[in-house]
Amino acid sequence: MIKSILKGMVIGIANIIPGVSGGTMMVSMGIYDKAIHCITHLFSEFKKSILFLLPIFIGMGIAIVGSSFGLEYLFAQFPVQTSLLFIGLVLGGLPIIIKSVKKENAAGKKTNAGHIIIGLLFFAVVAGMALLGEKEGAAANMSFTLINVLKLFGVGIVASATMVVPGVSGSMMLLLMGYYNPILETITDFFRSLAAFDVQGILAGIGVLAPFGIGVVVGIFAIAKLIEIVFVKFPLYAYWAIIGLMVASPIAIIALGTFPQVTVLSIITGIICLAVGFLISMKLGE
Repeated sequence: MIKSILKGMVIGIANIIPGVSGGTMMVSMGIYDKAIHCITHLFSEFKKSILFLLPIFIGMGIAIVGSSFGLEYLFAQFPVQTSLLFIGLVLGGLPIIIKSVKKENAAGKKTNAGHIIIGLLFFAVVAGMALLGEKEGAAANMSFTLINVLKLFGVGIVASATMVVPGVSGSMMLLLMGYYNPILETITDFFRSLAAFDVQGILAGIGVLAPFGIGVVVGIFAIAKLIEIVFVKFPLYAYWAIIGLMVASPIAIIALGTFPQVTVLSIITGIICLAVGFLISMKLGE
């Protein structure tokens, strides 16, 4: 239970950071396949799925709320160390995927040039988007209107669908669409209003977060079924695609980060954070 909550917290933090993929963290934690199965079979295997998913979602919720207050500070004050910590968390999941590839190979499904090409293609897509893309779109209008409610619902679908795919950053998609900072600010303001019993602030937060949250749920269910089919019918292609996405993730994290001052001390402590992240990922993935 506690271990699952901790895994959820790591995934939740990853989903908030532009350039970091929550799907990749799910792979690194060793729960991706099972999480997708539980989502797609939620109603047919309700008890089993809830027991598995609930602590993960609790951890994600805790992390998202906490991160909305603290991550900005960490990236502003310790950008090198924080970025390298998440790179370590991503790379720590590679041994699990490589083990899965070897398992498929041992079962008679041999890796061929097509699988490697798929891995290189997905690597190129993620790295290219990070290196060549815009960092942030114009801030979205968050006033409560029917059009904006429908937009928030659609944005929630897009964001959650990309959050589930390993190597693709849902928060980066929000940033490009201009919704990242407004959504993060709304989450922060909502909980401040809740603590202060500010009814007007609470209602304003619900007006934004409810349609966005419903869109997130719809998006997760829609993409999870597609991913499950790919893993069942084309497992080696799926694993090599994930390897390409995971190897590209550090490039995306660095390319999308801001490093105003890099010192010898920050590099040394950053390498320590990289090693810590790698070990945490491996340990939680066991």
